[in-house]
Amino acid sequence: MSTISIDKSTGPSWGRYLLLLLPYIMVALQWGLDAVKPDNLVYEVPRLGLWPFLETHWTYAYLHIFTLVPVFCLSFDRKVAFHRFWPALLPAMAIVGGLFIIWDAYKTAVGVWGFNYEHLQGWNFLGLPWEEWLFFVTVPYASIFIYACLNAYFPGDPLRAYDKPITFTLIGLWILGAIFNLDRMYTATTFLLAAGFLLYHYIYVPNTYRSRFYRSYAVILIPFLLVNGVLTGGMTENPVVVYNPEEFMGIRIGSVPIEDSVYGFLHLFGVCYWMEWFLEQKKVKQGEKNA
Repeated sequence: MSTISIDKSTGPSWGRYLLLLLPYIMVALQWGLDAVKPDNLVYEVPRLGLWPFLETHWTYAYLHIFTLVPVFCLSFDRKVAFHRFWPALLPAMAIVGGLFIIWDAYKTAVGVWGFNYEHLQGWNFLGLPWEEWLFFVTVPYASIFIYACLNAYFPGDPLRAYDKPITFTLIGLWILGAIFNLDRMYTATTFLLAAGFLLYHYIYVPNTYRSRFYRSYAVILIPFLLVNGVLTGGMTENPVVVYNPEEFMGIRIGSVPIEDSVYGFLHLFGVCYWMEWFLEQKKVKQGEKNA
């Protein structure tokens, strides 16, 4: 697997840090100005089917089992040897997951989204059900496993030549989406942060893995949308996760708000970034030890 190497000569450090902080500053301003309408969560969503076995307090827990157990068992495959990435992956998941949990807890508290306890066990911490906390473990673990598998079994980088157009198309779409939806907290927050982080990454991080992540995320979207389809009510009488319709665009992929796909990209690309950084640090230390 290719690892990260940040080219510090690209620009002054203050410029790099300012670019990284700018979307967070804009989001903080947006959060301060946007008054969220309370008690406005909607349970009626497009349904793709009805799976009776999901009508239980264990729905979200079932999804974690379905997501994690098969992938964990395959983590010891000789070619991928995913377990060898744990020392880099686990702290990467903790760093990014910690930030997303703060975001998640705040948005839940102000009423941007919420949870239907018909499908949950009811054990909360900081206003979030335990199943939501576990989301930031099982989903990145399984998703980065797909990234590692593709790199191991298909080591080429077919999208490398298209890195620039793909990157700036995504950045442009997300910036425009944020500008035209500044009054929608979920949309504006997600699009601004995703665009800002991707722009930072393109300018300051050489493309040793970015286009490979694009390829991987196109594959990851398939199980991601399946799991999120259950969470957002595509296969149950009522959703597990419910949204305030005034805080997102209302465009859905099946039952999944389109913002979820950008949220997922930001989350997983962040985990990938830190994992590759930790792998690079290990490589540097080994080089110094052998010198």
